[in-house]
Amino acid sequence: MPLILSVGTAVPEHKINQENIVPFVRELFLSKYPSIDRLLSVFQNGEIQSRYLSKELSWYGETHSFEEKNQMYVETAIQLSLDALKDCLDNKEFLSTEISIDEIDGIIFVSSTGISTPTIDAHIANILPFKSTIKRIPIWGLGCAGGASGIARAFDYCKAHPESNILLIAVELCSLTFQKDDLSKSNIIGTSLFADGAATVLVIGDESKLKERTIHAALPNIEQTHSTLMPNSLDVMGWDVRNEGLFVIFSRDIPSIIKNWLEPVVTNFLSVNNILLNDVSHFIAHPGGKKVLDAYVDSLEIDESKTRISLDILKKYGNMSSCTVLFVLKEYMKLGKKNEHGLLCALGPGFSSELSLLKWVEC
Repeated sequence: MPLILSVGTAVPEHKINQENIVPFVRELFLSKYPSIDRLLSVFQNGEIQSRYLSKELSWYGETHSFEEKNQMYVETAIQLSLDALKDCLDNKEFLSTEISIDEIDGIIFVSSTGISTPTIDAHIANILPFKSTIKRIPIWGLGCAGGASGIARAFDYCKAHPESNILLIAVELCSLTFQKDDLSKSNIIGTSLFADGAATVLVIGDESKLKERTIHAALPNIEQTHSTLMPNSLDVMGWDVRNEGLFVIFSRDIPSIIKNWLEPVVTNFLSVNNILLNDVSHFIAHPGGKKVLDAYVDSLEIDESKTRISLDILKKYGNMSSCTVLFVLKEYMKLGKKNEHGLLCALGPGFSSELSLLKWVEC
C-alpha cells in the first residue's frame, strides 16, 4: 500500500493572538453593525488562542482590490509552499537524510483561497530543480476537504505507479479573502476562525526506495480512501464570487448536518474494510471549529481524547482550511506506533466528506 513518509508545515510571520483580534473587529464593524457585540462571543467560544496571518492586522482594515489581494496570494503561496516543502524533505523528525527534489515524480497542489494560472506548483517547479517530466495535478475548490482529498489522490497515483514519490502541497491564505464591508454572520464566523498556512506531505508507493530513509519503526500505510457527496447541499459551504473577491458561505446547520450525516458515512466505510470504529486509535480530524469537533464526538460517539490533537492545532493555528488536517497528521506521525489504525477525516463544500483509512505498519 502507498505510505506517508514525511510531513512539513509552514506559517506566515505574523502571529496574532485571538484576544487582539476582537477589539480590531469590533472597531471595524461597530459603526455599520451596532449589535456587533452580540456576535463577538464566537471569538471566545471557538477556543482559538492564536493564528498566523499573511499581513499585519492593520492591513485588513484597509481597502484592497481583488486584484491586489490575489497578487498577494500568489506571492505568499509560493513562499509558504517552498517553506513547507523544505520542512517535509529535510525533516529530521521523520527522515534520516534529506530527499532531493529530483527524486519527486509528481506534485498534487491543493488550494481554494486564490487564483493562479499557471498554478502555484508550476511556479515552484520553475524555482526548484524538479524533473522536467514532473506530473502536476492541481486541485481547486474543495475548501477544508482539500487536504484529505489530496491524500486520496496521492493514494490513487501511487497505487497505479508503486515506484512513485508524490508531493502533496496544500496552501491556504484565508485571511486574504477577508471582506471588511461584509456584515453577514458568515463573515463574522469566518473572521473568528480562518488563518493562513501551508503543509506538504510525501506519499510514496510500496516499491519506492525512499522508504529506507525513515527513522521510524512504523509508518502509516494508506489502506483505502472514500469520498461522499451530499445531494442538494451546494449552499452549505463555499464562496460567493463577486467583483470585490471571495465572500464566505457558512450554513448555521453545519454542526447538525455533521451529527446526522457523518456517522453512517464513516461506519459504512469502515465496515467495508472490516474495521470497527472502536478499532480506530487515531482520529485525524480536520478541526473546522470547536463546534465541528464537538459534532464529530457526538455523531461518532467517540471519546473527546481522540480529538485532542485536532483541538490543539485549532487553538494554536486556527482553521487554515485544507492544510489544517495535515498539521494534525504531522503530530500523529511523530507518535510512530505500530499496528494501529487511524482515520483521516475532513469535510468541505459540496457538501462532501473525504476519508482515508491508515494503518501504522512496521517498515
